[in-house]
Parts: sequence; structure tokens; C-alpha cells
Amino acid sequence: MRPVLACLILAATLTACASSPSVYAPAGDGDRGYTDTRIEQDRFRVRFEAGADMGFDEAENMALRRAAEITLENDGDWFLVTSHDVDGNDRNPVGVSTGVSISSGSRGYSSRGVGVGLHFDGDAGEKSVSIEILVRSGPLPQDPHAYDARDVLANLTRP
Repeated sequence: MRPVLACLILAATLTACASSPSVYAPAGDGDRGYTDTRIEQDRFRVRFEAGADMGFDEAENMALRRAAEITLENDGDWFLVTSHDVDGNDRNPVGVSTGVSISSGSRGYSSRGVGVGLHFDGDAGEKSVSIEILVRSGPLPQDPHAYDARDVLANLTRP
């Protein structure tokens, strides 16, 4: 029984280590990171894909950071978020369950059992944040969906 349990624990550890960390970088083939698409001359879609090692707020900050970079690359001063979509979950990719059973029968027979189970959820913790932005120049309006690109970068790139 111990070799089986040791193998399950090893498999769980390897599965947890196999998933790549969420980093601020362009996404590769199906990897985590950001992607962006120009939709119109001044409209872009920015998407950030993250794993279980990053929360929704941090993933959203990474999408806003990329939006600020795009704004400055296109000679803008600020951007307006026109749509916002969040998908995914915060479940743990590896779960453990346990069970104990005790039974007794006639003629003094009894049994006891302990069980340990592991489950692996490959989609657990995966999340994505997608925003559409309009790049704008000039004074920043009083709109809660408008962001100053330089301020966003100053605040979201600190170590």
C-alpha cells in the first residue's frame, strides 16, 4: 500500500510542477501570457491568460498593463476600456480526499478501512481576462473606465 501512495504523491507533485508559471510576456502556442489584436485603427483586444499561481485581480492588472503599453506605442495618452470579460476559476488543480470505515458483523467479525484519494483537474485555476480598449490622446476624461497609460505603467510595473 505504501508504494502506491508514494507513487500517487509523486504524480501529484509532478503534475503541479509541470504547469508553467504565469508571467508577463507574450503568450506562446497555448501558453500563458498576453495576446493583443488590432480591431480598428484605434481599437484593440487584449487578453491575458493565467494559471492557478495568479489571482483574477493580478491577471486583470496584467491586461491593463499591456493596454497601457499599446496606448503609448500608438502615440496615445490614455485608453478607454469598452468591454471586459473574465473566464476561469480559482480551484486547486490537485485535490485530496480521505475516508474511514468501520463495520462489525455477526460472530465477532469486524473490519476497518482507511482510504486516501487524489484527483487532478487540468483546468483548475486557469483564468483569462479579455478587454477591448480605445486608444485616445489629450486630457483624461472623468470616466471610471478611462486609464492614464503612463500612470498604469508606473503603478503596475513596480517590483
